[in-house]
Parts: sequence; C-alpha cells; structure tokens
Amino acid sequence: MNVEVNYKNNPLHGLGLKQLVTEIVDYYGFEILFAYLNINCFKANPSIESSVKFLKKTDWAREKVEGFYLYKFKSLPRASAEQFELPPRDRIIPPDQLPGQPAELSLEDAERLREKRARKAAEWSPDQGRRSGPDKRLSNRSSTSVASDSDPWAKWRK
Repeated sequence: MNVEVNYKNNPLHGLGLKQLVTEIVDYYGFEILFAYLNINCFKANPSIESSVKFLKKTDWAREKVEGFYLYKFKSLPRASAEQFELPPRDRIIPPDQLPGQPAELSLEDAERLREKRARKAAEWSPDQGRRSGPDKRLSNRSSTSVASDSDPWAKWRK
C-alpha cells in the first residue's frame, strides 16, 4: 500500500518517546524547550525520565512535543491543513519531504514568538468565537457589561 510507505516516511514512525525527548534535550536543552513549548515538565526539576512520564500521560503535551520534533528538530515543511488536524504520529509525510538539519533556536527568538502569540490571543474575541478588530472589542462593551464586570454574580442575584 502506498499510504503505508508514506506513513513510514514520518520521522516519528518507530521512534519511542524517551528517545525523542533525549534527542531534543541533547540538542536544545530544557531551557530552550520550555521557552518554545511552555510545558512545565521542561522547567520544574526537568529530567528526561520525568518529562517522558508526564508526556505519556498528557496527550496535548505529547502532540506539542512531537510537532516540535517534526517541524523544528527535523525541519520538515508545514503540514497541509488536513494533515495538521491529525496527531503528529498519524501524519503522512510526502516522500519528497526529507528531514533536514535542526532549526537554530534561541531564547530571544522564543521571547519574540511568545509576544506574537500573546498579541494574537489578545485579538481573540471569546464572545464571538472569532478574531475581532480593535474597534469591535471597544464597541461590544456597554454600560451594563461594565457594571457586571464589577460584580460578576449580579445577573444571577434577585
């Protein structure tokens, strides 16, 4: 089957979590991993064993680390929208995409990335479930919402 061949092209195929964590820690170190991934197992008393233990229990964190491995450590091009919806281990890597050299990362770059993510998060409008421009956020505020901001339980009290 052709799909199976493509699946085997995924650098995560046959790679254990401990080996994956060991490779990226040996290359980048815990400080860079925490700066880019913001996962506490890389900050609070980090060790390979404790990180692997946490990542085995926590799907979202493991998928974040596996994505980092594919796209930063192995320097693969971005996944297509359909493939991005799948967990990193289930993604099909086209045969013409070969792993490259690990990306050069720095704490300064991580800080810039964190600031960019914070700006994007600030643009997110939880009321509407989509991004809003600066004027939309201001116009959504009414005098009643300002009053309820001071007492969040006001609308439920009688």
